[in-house]
Amino acid sequence: MPPHPSDTEMLILHPLDPHALGCRRLCTYLPADPVTSPFAHVTRCDCFDMYKDLVPYAEALSWQKSLVKDRKALIERNEDTSDMLIALQHHPVYTLGTGSSEEYLNFNINKAPHDIYRTDRGGEVTYHGPGQLVMYPIINLRYHKMDLHWYLRALEEVIIRALYSTFSIKASRVEGLTGVWVGRANNLIDLVPLSGDQKLAAIGIKVSQWITHHGLALNVTTDLAPFQRIVPCGIRDRRVGSIKGLLGELLSIDDRQLIDITHKSLLKEFCEVFQFELCCVPMTMLNLSEGNQSIIVNEELN
Repeated sequence: MPPHPSDTEMLILHPLDPHALGCRRLCTYLPADPVTSPFAHVTRCDCFDMYKDLVPYAEALSWQKSLVKDRKALIERNEDTSDMLIALQHHPVYTLGTGSSEEYLNFNINKAPHDIYRTDRGGEVTYHGPGQLVMYPIINLRYHKMDLHWYLRALEEVIIRALYSTFSIKASRVEGLTGVWVGRANNLIDLVPLSGDQKLAAIGIKVSQWITHHGLALNVTTDLAPFQRIVPCGIRDRRVGSIKGLLGELLSIDDRQLIDITHKSLLKEFCEVFQFELCCVPMTMLNLSEGNQSIIVNEELN
């Protein structure tokens, strides 16, 4: 018989393992925090975990839209029972939000260095690429709190907790802006933000009938050079940073290990903040009926 999870443990199936249905790993979560979670009960969240894979942006967006469509149908039949999460990395790509301005592109859009997609999320232009962990929650906010500001702050909280619990990085929010920030610092033990100088994580969401998609992107080992070709999130007076760049010589592990550790911490904090029992499921269970509905602006690659 498989072990029964205790009050502070849950069983997680890993879809990348060929024996996924028989392979379990543990993730811990804490009791509900009244500041971040309005409910004390734990709900199920199915996780499509491809964090080691580079997934084309159009394909990932197609998955999200398909899952949102299916969940709306389940709600109508009163059969919606679990939230969902997609975790992955992307091939190099620039994405623009619904109302994004091309003035924040520092290149000719007809000669773009990477693919460009205009999507239905909020926010201005950003970059996704290898070394950046992306999480797309497909959450029914009716199970949590029907408040978009609460949801944005909860996503920020996931990242802030992960950075501190794993790397002792004291990240923070910046009033009036969305995302997670750190200041200049010089030691691992107490990386205190001085001025919100560097943005480590970007957040952009779309919510329809209280079902979310899009999500968060945390720079772990990301090459930051592509950010220099844009004005990230339309913010001109602040920089973009990464965990690797922030810790520098303090790191004694390679990029792959840093990605692994950060991914594990993000999932743990995601479970704690949203009070989820995470169950990773095989990718074959993704319904791809919706098809891609993003608009590609330019297909020219380096």
